[in-house]
Amino acid sequence: MPKIKTNRSAAKRFRRTATGKIKRSHAFAKHILTKKSRRRKRRLKAATYVDKTNLNKIKRLVPYI
Repeated sequence: MPKIKTNRSAAKRFRRTATGKIKRSHAFAKHILTKKSRRRKRRLKAATYVDKTNLNKIKRLVPYI
């Protein structure tokens, strides 16, 4: 069975936790921040987990994560 190529852009965006969940960062947190509230920007800073509906797609992109 040949090795599967890792999608490098996806590999830079996702990390696996010790419990096996896939961690990700929020979108919309990098620029055009003046119109966003302080509370919203603060919450966008925090990492979150990939939803179980998207988990198989991410695992296909990054098989060895």
